[in-house]
Amino acid sequence: MTFDSLGLRPELLRALDAEGYEEPTPIQRETIPLALQGRDIVGSAQTGTGKTAAFVLPILQRLAAGHDESGHVVRALILVPTRELAEQVLERTTAYGQFLRGLSAAAVYGGVRFDPQTRALSGGADIIVATPGRLLDHMRRGHVDFSHVEALVLDEADRMLDMGFAPDVYRIIDALPRDRQRQTFLFSATISIDVDSLARRAMAGHASVEIGRRAAPAEGIEHGVIPVDKAHKREALARLLSVRPEGRALIFTRTKWGADALARYLARDGVPARAIHGDYAQAQRTKTLDNFRSGDLEVLVATDVAARGIDVENITLVVNFDVPNDPEIYVHRTGRTARAGALGLALTLMSPDEWLLVADIEKFVGRSFPRETVPGLEPSVEPPPFRTAVPEAPRPERSIRIRRGLRRR
Repeated sequence: MTFDSLGLRPELLRALDAEGYEEPTPIQRETIPLALQGRDIVGSAQTGTGKTAAFVLPILQRLAAGHDESGHVVRALILVPTRELAEQVLERTTAYGQFLRGLSAAAVYGGVRFDPQTRALSGGADIIVATPGRLLDHMRRGHVDFSHVEALVLDEADRMLDMGFAPDVYRIIDALPRDRQRQTFLFSATISIDVDSLARRAMAGHASVEIGRRAAPAEGIEHGVIPVDKAHKREALARLLSVRPEGRALIFTRTKWGADALARYLARDGVPARAIHGDYAQAQRTKTLDNFRSGDLEVLVATDVAARGIDVENITLVVNFDVPNDPEIYVHRTGRTARAGALGLALTLMSPDEWLLVADIEKFVGRSFPRETVPGLEPSVEPPPFRTAVPEAPRPERSIRIRRGLRRR
């Protein structure tokens, strides 16, 4: 199937061609025809599978068909959990709509001045991409006119709820006009009970599109667990980064303080690295991400919230410096690599107090991950064997596993 067969406007097809898109991904193939029929949609797919285009393209087509160039009103609202994802969705929306005349888009999120956002909300943009907290701030100040909204998107709905945005999201939904024919999209990597409740609140009925097993790691990722004492984790990580695959590396920590401390340690060890988290000013975060995307910065240390929305090509290595407490977070973290069919490597540094967390992850994804040690940094306590209830994770046909500096257990 090609994008031509989906029923998209020539201007959108021209933009996709200019952006190098050759054929739709499964989530796009299933979603776009339904969306063009005006259906409400709940979509679930692994990260990195093209969900943004699946909802942005139909929205652009809808707005272009009824656009009045005499002025701008907010006709589409896209809610996302983080500033980085807001910028990413805005950038993709602008790219897909580059050949459509008269339509404009803007992002609304915290950490920056209100005035430019106020102008966009009061008549400067047809499409608003917003984080719930800052949008609610504008609503309280009377800056928002929702009377012309034709499309609502709840993107990364699971993370918005996990981050405590549920009350804000519900207030925004309740403020939308009920007498208009509104098309609603809800996209999420996982569909939990809370996400399902949100879908029922936002729409009366919907079509469901589910690509792949829920909460499954992306294909093409090679997983591995490295048992190591907590005191030796930094040294083990530095050793791994010295023999990492060519490309960018993304390291995850649980805390902001841990991200800063780890980035400083790596820099002292000769590994240029920077940290990114919510305490940094937006300008700093944007600059760091731009350097990471350009390749000027090859190693980025991030917290889960800050990394949400990072869509960077050629991330070949993801390292869980701290094992996540929630198995779904593992899926989200590792989804930063092996995007769009590429290969990737996901390694988890496991100290003895994290054995049960890794076991929960393996049970959740339905596979055991091979254990390998860093010579000279073997754990002082022998780790448990593979779980017998699930098979070992298969290695991709074209492996990029780090072979130097590791020892198979």
